[in-house]
Amino acid sequence: MCSPSTKRIAVSNYRYPGEELQLFEAAGNWKRYLAQQIGPFIRGRVLEVGAGTGETTQFLPHRNATAWTCLEPDGRLLEELRKKIGTQLPAHCTAVSGTLSALNPDDLYDTILYIDVLEHIEDDRGELAQALAHLAEGGHLVVLSPAYQYLYSPFDKAIGHFRRYRRKTLRAAANLPGLVERRMFYLESLGVLLLLLNRWVVRKTYPARKDIELWQRFLVPLSKVVDKILFYSVGKSIVGIWQHQRKQQA
Repeated sequence: MCSPSTKRIAVSNYRYPGEELQLFEAAGNWKRYLAQQIGPFIRGRVLEVGAGTGETTQFLPHRNATAWTCLEPDGRLLEELRKKIGTQLPAHCTAVSGTLSALNPDDLYDTILYIDVLEHIEDDRGELAQALAHLAEGGHLVVLSPAYQYLYSPFDKAIGHFRRYRRKTLRAAANLPGLVERRMFYLESLGVLLLLLNRWVVRKTYPARKDIELWQRFLVPLSKVVDKILFYSVGKSIVGIWQHQRKQQA
């Protein structure tokens, strides 16, 4: 894999439309819960697409990662992310400006992460096809996205979501030769009730900070229990994990 310095390009003109990243900085309980679920699949050379300011990156397990590339097209977010490397983020992290096109064609990774990113990309299947080209054989592709299109709200629209997913639509996006599904499950079951309450009663476009604190302090721990009882069959977020395997020779 080429050195990080050869992969950097000029800061993109892209500007992330959402304003929620700072609100969710304090959602440590949720991010730790997510890290527990996807941690076993994070190893080796890691590529995190759309890493933002690194607020989720710092909660993910780095112990089995040898290098961690944070790819971010928004120059403002990228600069904040770079300031955290060596302090809040491990020194093996590298911040790279741009999208997958910023990578060299021969750059390969053992883990590629899309954490609340794929729903922002109109051509999701095309995006995952590009990601597959950078996924080493045996490596894992991990996607976390908001679940259930019927929960699509003004908040989704305001932060640039094209869609929410269920199993069928996420599988369709990742229906690519060489990708084998390992796990697909939902997380945060009680969050569905919270979103329905907001849709039918409260009708807020953006949550307030106190709403985020209430959610992550009380509902996330309860959801961890309920999710197990329901066998991860319902939740406000969906996780898909695939492995890159070559086609077997005929």
